[in-house]
Parts: sequence; C-alpha cells; structure tokens
Amino acid sequence: MYNFIQKFHSGWAYLALLILVIVVVNSIIGLFSKKEFTAKDRKIALFGLIFAHIQLLVGLIIYFVSPMGYSKIGELGMGEVMKNAAIRLTVIEHPVINILAIILITIGWSKHKKAATGEAKFKSIFIFYAFGLLLILSRIPWSLWF
Repeated sequence: MYNFIQKFHSGWAYLALLILVIVVVNSIIGLFSKKEFTAKDRKIALFGLIFAHIQLLVGLIIYFVSPMGYSKIGELGMGEVMKNAAIRLTVIEHPVINILAIILITIGWSKHKKAATGEAKFKSIFIFYAFGLLLILSRIPWSLWF
C-alpha cells in the first residue's frame, strides 16, 4: 500500500506542477492582455487549487507512514536530521515549504474571489500561485525524481 501511495504522490506531482504552470501562464496572459476574467479562467485556477491540495493530502499521508518521514526524527533525533542535507530536505524542508506553498495558493484563490475586476483577479492568482509554484519547485527532492 505504501508503494502505491508513494508512486501516486510522485505521479500526481507531475500533473499538479503542469496545472500550476498552466494557471500561472493563463493569469499572465489575462493580466497583460487585459481580458475579462471568465468562467474558464476560474476553472483553470480551481483545478490548480484542487490538484495542489490533493498532492498535499497524499504527501501528509506519506510523511506519517514513510520510513523517511516523521519517524526519521524519532529514529535519528532532530540534531542528526538537521546535520544531513538529504534527510533534512525530505523530512523538514520539503513538507514545511510545500505546506507554505499550498497556503499561498489558497490565499490567491480566496483573494481572487473578493476582487472586483478581471485585472485584480488575474493579479491575485498570478502573484500567489506563482510564489507557491516557485516554493514547490525549490523543495522538490530532484535526486529522487530522476
């Protein structure tokens, strides 16, 4: 079961990243072309939000059942985890930074709903989703992906 969840988390990450890139590009296009914010734009941003949240939930499950997750802190102690860059990335940096990224994406979604103009909606989505995407990209354990 753990192997399935881990593979799902890795595979879903590609989809989530792709959709987040699409959301950011769509918001840039909408912002600079000064087009009206449509239901299609809302759905694209909503899909980004949903895919990111699913990725977070699966990641949290893995964090608590994985031998390289939360149990590593108890096994090695926090001092040893922090001394080892590879373990620190997997156990501390990846989950914490990605939770912050999902929070930013969620804030962007919430702020766009309160915005009155299409430009303000695109701007909120662009700023928060782009920063969230950058945070996610900065803490992916790339050595495990390739």
